[in-house]
Amino acid sequence: MAERKAASFVHLRVKSAYSLLEGAVRPEDLADLAKKNAMPAVAVTDSNNLFGAYEISEKVAKAGVQPIVGCLIAAELAPVQPSASASRPKPPGLPLLMQNPQGYLNLSKLLSAAYLEAQPGDWPHVEMPQLEKYAEGLIALTGGPGGPLNQLLVAGQPEAAENLLLKLHAIFGDRLYIELQRHGLPEERAVENTLLELAYTHAIPIVATNDVHFGKADMYKAHDALMCIADGAFVSQQERRRLTPEHRFKTAAEMTAQFADLPEAIENTLEIARRCAFRPKKRNPILPQFVPESGLSPQEELRAQAEAGLKRRLADHGMFADEKIYRDRLEFELGVIIRMDFPGYFLIVSDFMKWTRNEGIPVGVRGSGATSLVAWSLDITNLDPIRFGLLFERFLNPERISMPDFDIDFCQERRDEVVRYVQRKYGADRVAHIMALGSLQARAAVRDVGRVLQMPLGLVDRIAKMIPNPPGHPVSMREALESEPRLQAIKDEEPAARELFSIVGKIEGLYRHSSTHPAGVVIGDRPLDEIVPLYRDPRAHMPVTQFDYEDAEKAGLVKFDFLGLKTLTVIAKAEELLKKRGIKLHTQSIDFDDPKTFEMLANGESVGVFQLEGAGMRDLMRKMKPDHINDLVALVALYRPGPMDSIPKYIACKRGKEAPEYLHPSLEPILKETYGVMTYQEDVMNIARELGGYSLGQADLLRRAMGKKIASEMAAHEEKFVTGAEERGVTKAIAQQIFEQAAKFAGYGFNKGHAAAYAQVAYQTAYLKANYPVEFLAASMTLDIGNTDRLNIFRQEAQRLGIRVLPPDINRSDSFFTVDAEQRIIFYALAAVKGVGRQAMDHVVELRNAGGPFRSVADFARRIDPRLVNKRAFESLVRAGAFDGLHRNRHQLIKSADVILSGSALAARERESGQSMLFGAGAEEAEDLRLVAIEEWPLHDRLNEEFNAIGFYLSGHPLDGVSAALKRLGAVTIAQLGEDRRRSGFRALLAGTVIRKQERRGRSEQQYAFVSLSDPTGMFEVMIFSEVLMASRQLLEPGKSVLLAVAVDWTDDELKLRALSATDLEKAAADAGEGLKIYLENEAPLDGIFTQLNRPGKGIVTIVVPGGDGREVEIKLPRQLQITAAHRNAIKSLPGVAAVEAV
Repeated sequence: MAERKAASFVHLRVKSAYSLLEGAVRPEDLADLAKKNAMPAVAVTDSNNLFGAYEISEKVAKAGVQPIVGCLIAAELAPVQPSASASRPKPPGLPLLMQNPQGYLNLSKLLSAAYLEAQPGDWPHVEMPQLEKYAEGLIALTGGPGGPLNQLLVAGQPEAAENLLLKLHAIFGDRLYIELQRHGLPEERAVENTLLELAYTHAIPIVATNDVHFGKADMYKAHDALMCIADGAFVSQQERRRLTPEHRFKTAAEMTAQFADLPEAIENTLEIARRCAFRPKKRNPILPQFVPESGLSPQEELRAQAEAGLKRRLADHGMFADEKIYRDRLEFELGVIIRMDFPGYFLIVSDFMKWTRNEGIPVGVRGSGATSLVAWSLDITNLDPIRFGLLFERFLNPERISMPDFDIDFCQERRDEVVRYVQRKYGADRVAHIMALGSLQARAAVRDVGRVLQMPLGLVDRIAKMIPNPPGHPVSMREALESEPRLQAIKDEEPAARELFSIVGKIEGLYRHSSTHPAGVVIGDRPLDEIVPLYRDPRAHMPVTQFDYEDAEKAGLVKFDFLGLKTLTVIAKAEELLKKRGIKLHTQSIDFDDPKTFEMLANGESVGVFQLEGAGMRDLMRKMKPDHINDLVALVALYRPGPMDSIPKYIACKRGKEAPEYLHPSLEPILKETYGVMTYQEDVMNIARELGGYSLGQADLLRRAMGKKIASEMAAHEEKFVTGAEERGVTKAIAQQIFEQAAKFAGYGFNKGHAAAYAQVAYQTAYLKANYPVEFLAASMTLDIGNTDRLNIFRQEAQRLGIRVLPPDINRSDSFFTVDAEQRIIFYALAAVKGVGRQAMDHVVELRNAGGPFRSVADFARRIDPRLVNKRAFESLVRAGAFDGLHRNRHQLIKSADVILSGSALAARERESGQSMLFGAGAEEAEDLRLVAIEEWPLHDRLNEEFNAIGFYLSGHPLDGVSAALKRLGAVTIAQLGEDRRRSGFRALLAGTVIRKQERRGRSEQQYAFVSLSDPTGMFEVMIFSEVLMASRQLLEPGKSVLLAVAVDWTDDELKLRALSATDLEKAAADAGEGLKIYLENEAPLDGIFTQLNRPGKGIVTIVVPGGDGREVEIKLPRQLQITAAHRNAIKSLPGVAAVEAV
């Protein structure tokens, strides 16, 4: 078939999806549109960025179309006219197109300056001096209606417009074009004749463009909604930013017809395309320069440091093989690193890792980087790779050139200190973060579009919640409609929903915002704006590349992963707490030989231990009884889908119940450590080397091929492996069987270096927990201070270990969790109380440290700054019990909050004005606060208020009073259920206080509910189907306590409970014959007791009264009585009752 004739017009002004919430042309769609329209080239000019320069140019070029890379840069080229509003108007846009590499460099410089040199709060933009400096290699268009020339003309400033044009002409010369657009807008028609006069007067060529924001006309409505999302507007608004259906990707024929009177404007689009023969292509890595202070070359410095470091490491840690093996391995690695020209990279990483360790910042390396002996010798890693049998070729393969990549975990609170050190060392202009882009996913798009269409919030919320949102696997609108019949029903019944689904389907996946990658840092050998354009993220303290991870590498930048790992911060916090009682522990230097640690793990007591705390993992450890670090390495590697099937075999062989099995004797030396179970990717590599005759470099290529399951490569490798195995005395059948087993495993096998690094951190946290549980749990709670579910788990674990977690106390608690290890006490953090804020609690602690403990609530109110400790914070502290040491009636303080805080505000004003204080000093302070006269909450209400402030019951639990009855009923706690070895398929009786209930409708429109409950050992969720729900709905209101018969199942380590029946707990406890023992101080409460206990039942009541000589006299009432939680609480509150005990 004959090739179509190339079109006579090319688009020079396309806004792609990388013009965030402005352009809606995806790169693949742009390539397709240009190809279908036979356009020889197409230019993208995204707003103030080159985010998509690589992806767009690659996809367009692949379609056989010449990409032209440019951008629409904001340019403030004329004096800014005063604005009626306080904010500065957005500067006009100047389209710039790259002609050559110099143009790329200059556009990078201009874009970087636009962001980095703009004043805080100002729009990113460039000015005339910057354009003059960086104009070479760039073609400029005047920008059409949004450009500076047109705007001056529309504003009635023809002289200023002409002066501006002449300045631009002086800068760009014959690379300046006057841009004409015809979208049917009045501002275009108003100035076109003047633009033509200026062009002819000053001999400046004209060019026709279309301001393309979307591909086809049917995208117009969806794009209009997209702009409303960007501007926070509604589609129905009259006064808002709008485009027209003309802002689409028009055909060459349409554009030629539209500019039939100005054919040269069309022809010049092709001339510009011919002048722009450049696109950014992948570069070789540009390694940052490391200049050793010793005067040695980087290669010599690397060797010197590595040899000295190895000598020191072996002296400190001992050898796990002959010294020659260490020396030979070091020499081999150094040869590979020097040959690949990576000494500088290793020295840079070593430098900031040594600085990090010297500063006491916890740090670790995971991933394949842990396999390098050179890295260990340089203090980059903390694992001896010889000891753990780690293969260097898994990190750097001499037969496959690739960049080294250390995944480094820092204490998350001090990670930024390391980044700042790197900035100081290599120059602030040579270090940057890496950009990340967030896209519109279906669920979020539904909410955004629903808002701009002004649809009922309830309907939008219902639709959004029906769209699955699994992390890492976004579900499209089409997929959601196909999989959820209720969504299809809404689409059929609601016209507004049909429009919503249509728009969402068109805009989902478009980029919504830019941000900073949480870990990626790049270091250049020159100012980074000479390599990539930079960007300013207001939330980041240093520049950000305008390219993401992948494209930054294509541009030649070498990335360093500065990850933040919470667990390392837990370790640091625990060590800080230990220092306070004189224990100096450096957890990262401990060896793996503590019996107490392995005993704890063998009992499955690993709540809070990194990587090992899941219920399934705890169960496995009880079965395995790990007693060596290698067991933990294997567990980390095997505990994932696929390899998990091998765990029972590993355990059986380790415990001596089965013998290891090897398909061939040659496998035994390789798999002996893991009892014949293939466990790591390195196992595949060793098998290929020992049986197939591969070098380790070739073995790594085999591993990669197996992982990717490339059929052609696999066939070639299988032939090579079998041939090599036969040469080594393995039969063909056995060799094929081994290859198939290895191939299957390699698809999901785990990197041993990564597993070993994680096992090391797991052991370190286990060591802390086994030996210093109070400090470890307090540190863990501090790091999860905003997560009440986790705090409750740690509180339960503390309870199990006999460690008391005391409620917050305004005079004893700190902002974070603190301890009295000798008394085995954790003091609850003030900042962990809901609604108070860290800053406010730091303020409270500072006041206490400076002026001594608060003597009363009045003293507290006098001293605080009410702008920091507001009413909500004060009430939350009261509900949590933080003032119990000063005033026990929480209800009274809540009712008096306005009085207390109004006095606080007045005291603050007096302090600021220098007047005398509102409150007097000393004992009379208490009288200064006239508190509302009201009784304390009943115990149940007091606990519920505490729950609302803390997120779980801390000082007591509503079920505490029925514990004896629950034992008689055979009920278990949620903690006991979580440890039940039966795992699934059984029934149990559970009691709980309802926290919340969420009712839903199933596909058959039958109602069901998820009910969250709490018992003294934790919180849990029960699913209740229609029949049980209908029968017990009144029992399932928040605050009520209920007895549930449940069916128990485990799914992927998650406990699943389904209610079979529900019973009122008070009635069940009363029927169980619960008794009471009431301790009296005197006879005063007797009338009140008999008023409460006046109905016959099954409970036996004993009254204990004080007798002579300090003895007690027990009086058993003659008849059995009905006893409920309400009765108990009422009797407890009677004056003269010392205690009430359920029996």
